[in-house]
Amino acid sequence: MVDIVGRMGWKYISILYEESNYGIKAFEELEDLLATKNICIAIKEKLVKDSGVAGEHAYDSIVAKLLTKPRARGAIIFGSDQEVAGVMRAVRRANATENFSWIGSDGWSARNLVSDGNEVEVEGTLSVQPQANPVRGFEEYFLSLTVENNKRNPWFAEFWEAHFQCHYPNSSRTPYNQNFPGTCTGQETLTKENMAFEGQLQFVSDAVMAFAHALRDMHRDVCHGRHGLCDAMKPTKGTELLRYLRKVEFEGLSGDNFRFDPQGDGPARYNIIHFKQVSQGVFRWVRVGEYWEGELRLNMSEIQFKLGHPQPPESVCSLECELGQAKKYLEGESCCWHCFNCTQYQIRHPTDETQCQLCPQGTVPDQRHTKCEPIPEEYLRADSGWAIGAMAFSATGIVVTALVAGVFLRHHDTPVVRASGRELSYILLLGIFLCYAMTFVLVLKPSDIVCGLQRFGAGFSFTVVYAALLTKTNRISRIFNAGKRTAKRPSFISPRSQLIICSGLTGFQVLINAVWMVVSPPSAVHHYPTRDDNLLVCSSSVNASYMISFSYPIVLIVICTLYAVLTRKIPEAFNESKYIGFTMYTTCVIWLAFVPIYFSTANNIAIRITSMSVTISMSATVTVACLFTPKLYIILVRPERNVRQSMMPVRYSAVRGPRHQSISGPTGVTSSVVGAGNLLGVLPPNHGMESGSHSDAGHSTNAANNHSSTSKQLTTRGTQTLNCVNNAEKHVTINNTTHTMGNGPQYVQAVDRPLQETDL
Repeated sequence: MVDIVGRMGWKYISILYEESNYGIKAFEELEDLLATKNICIAIKEKLVKDSGVAGEHAYDSIVAKLLTKPRARGAIIFGSDQEVAGVMRAVRRANATENFSWIGSDGWSARNLVSDGNEVEVEGTLSVQPQANPVRGFEEYFLSLTVENNKRNPWFAEFWEAHFQCHYPNSSRTPYNQNFPGTCTGQETLTKENMAFEGQLQFVSDAVMAFAHALRDMHRDVCHGRHGLCDAMKPTKGTELLRYLRKVEFEGLSGDNFRFDPQGDGPARYNIIHFKQVSQGVFRWVRVGEYWEGELRLNMSEIQFKLGHPQPPESVCSLECELGQAKKYLEGESCCWHCFNCTQYQIRHPTDETQCQLCPQGTVPDQRHTKCEPIPEEYLRADSGWAIGAMAFSATGIVVTALVAGVFLRHHDTPVVRASGRELSYILLLGIFLCYAMTFVLVLKPSDIVCGLQRFGAGFSFTVVYAALLTKTNRISRIFNAGKRTAKRPSFISPRSQLIICSGLTGFQVLINAVWMVVSPPSAVHHYPTRDDNLLVCSSSVNASYMISFSYPIVLIVICTLYAVLTRKIPEAFNESKYIGFTMYTTCVIWLAFVPIYFSTANNIAIRITSMSVTISMSATVTVACLFTPKLYIILVRPERNVRQSMMPVRYSAVRGPRHQSISGPTGVTSSVVGAGNLLGVLPPNHGMESGSHSDAGHSTNAANNHSSTSKQLTTRGTQTLNCVNNAEKHVTINNTTHTMGNGPQYVQAVDRPLQETDL
C-alpha cells in the first residue's frame, strides 16, 4: 500500500483505520513505513469496529476532519466493509465526492457492500487483494462430496440443507432447518453452476501443508523414523514446532512455492485491483497490477480516478519548489513549506533543501540555479584587437630601433656616433628594444613562467634605458660643475667608467628582482574583482606589487629629470642635456597618465595590459625620437656636418669677444681651460689632460695668431695663451708649455678671477 502511494506521487495523505487489532497493527506499520518514504500523515482517525455502535454522525465527523486538510486528497482506509460503507455515505452527504481518492485494504476490496450504491464515491479506489491460485483437484473433489460419503465432517449435513434449502432425513432440528419446506432426497448434486468457491483457498491449503511439513521434519529428527508419535513428541513443544515451521519450504497444491520470510510472514503476493468506470455509468473492479515478493508491478495506463482523467490527483501539502528555490518549513509540519528564491549567485544546497548555497568565487549559477558553473577564464588573447594593435606598435618600434642600431653600426667611427658615446648609446638601444619586446611577453597567456618574465622584464627594460640616461646626465653635470671650480678633469668619465656605472645601476634592479622572486615567487592566479569576473592574471598585478619592479626605475627617472633641469643652461653646442630633458619630461607625463588608467581598469584585463604595453612602448619611442633623431638627421640627411669642425661653432672654438679678452694690469685676470667632452653634438674625448711635446707649440701659436684681433698678450706676470683646436688632439700652450687635452672638441670657458702666480 505504501508503494502504491509512492507510485502515485503522494506525499501528504490521511489514514482511517479500524479500531481493532487488525486495524491498529496495520496503522502502526503504515506509520513507520510512510516515515521512511518521507510521506506525511495529515489526518489519522479510528473507525468504530461495529457499525451498529457508531451512528452516521460519527462518520460525518470523520469526513469533516478530512476536509480540514484539502490538499491531502489521498487516503488509506484499513477496515472492514461495513465501516468503509459508512464512510462512503458520509462523503456523499458532505458533497465531497471529488475530494478524495482511496487506497483500500483487503478487508473491503471488491466487496459489494461497499460499492453498491456508493459507486461515485468509491470510484478510483486502488485496493490490494491477496493473490491466490486455484487448489488443483479441490473443485472436483468438493463437487463429488455427498452427505453419505462425507460423514467424517459433522457439519456437512447442515451445509447440504442450507445449500439445497431442504431438511435432510434423520438430521437434528435446528433453528436454521426447521423452516425449510421440503425434505432432501439424497439425489441432489453439487455443480459449478450452483456453487461459488472461495478464492482464498490457497492460503488454507498452504497453512495446512506448512504444518504438515513442519511436523514431518520434527518427527524425522526427534523420533528417528519410528512410526507414530514417539515419547519426545508427547506432548509436542510449541517452541520446537515453531522452529521447524519457520524453515519449511515446499510447492503447494496450487503449484506456487511457499516459504516464510525472516519476519515469519508468508510470501507477499497481492493483486492490485482498481474500481473504475469502464463506460458511462458502468463501474467494475479490474486487475491493474500485482505485488510479487517486494516488487510492485502497476499498469498505469489502466488506472483512471475519474472517467476521462487518467492522471492521479495531487496529494501534497506544498508543491515542490522550483529550481533555484529553497524550502522554509511551516512550524510543526514536515511536509508543508513555503518556497523562497535563492539570490543571484546562490543555488539550493545539494544536501539541505532548506538552505541556499553561495557559489564559490569564479563560478556562477546556471540558468536553473541547480549547480555552479565555472566562469570562462578571461585574459588578453593574442588574436584580439587590443593585442594586435599593441604588438603592431611594438613591432614598428623594434624595426625602427633595429634601423637606428644599423645606422650607428655602419657609421661607427664617424664624429657624430663617437660624440654620442657609442657604448652608452648601444646600451640605450638595447633597453629600448627590451621595452618594445615586453609587449609580446605581456600578451602571452599568464603562467608561472610568463609571470616571472613579465615581473623581471618590465622593470629591467626601463632600468637599462634610464641607467644609461642617468650615466649621461650625471657625467654632463659633473663635467660642467667641475669646470666652474678647477681645470682638473672630473673622475670616472671615461667610457669604461661609464659602462661600469651603468652596469652597477642595472645590477641593482637585478638584485631587487631576485630578492622579490625568492620572497614572493611569480605565479598565475585567478582574480575575481567582481562576482561575474574570472581573470587569469599574474599575482603581481592583483596587489599592485608591480610597483616593486617599477620603483627603482621611477627613482632613476626622477634623478634623470632633476639632472636635465640642472643642465638645461648648457650652451647650445652641448645641448644633449636639452634632448634628455625633453625625453624625461615627456616620460613623466606619459606615466602620470598611465597610473590612473592602470588602476581604474582592474576589471578590464584587455585595456589594462594594452595600456601598460603601449605606455612602455611610448616611453621607448620618446627616447628614440628625442635622443637619436638629431643624430640620424646629421648622419643621413646632412652628412657634410658629420665632421669634427662642425661639432662646435666658431664662437666656441676659441676665446671670443671682449668678454674673453685678457686684461693687463695690477689686478689682471687670466682664463682657465676646462675640458667638457662627450656632450650631445660633440665627440667623446679621452678626457686626459697630459703634458705633451713642444713640437705642437707652433701649431697652437699659429692658431692663436688667427684670432689676434680678439686676443692680447699678458705683459705683467707672464703670458698665457688659450686655444682650442677641433681635431683629434687639442693642444694648449700655457707658460710656453704645450698641454694635450684629449681627442675631441673641448669647451673653453672663460672665468674671471685674479691672476695667480701659478698662472705665470
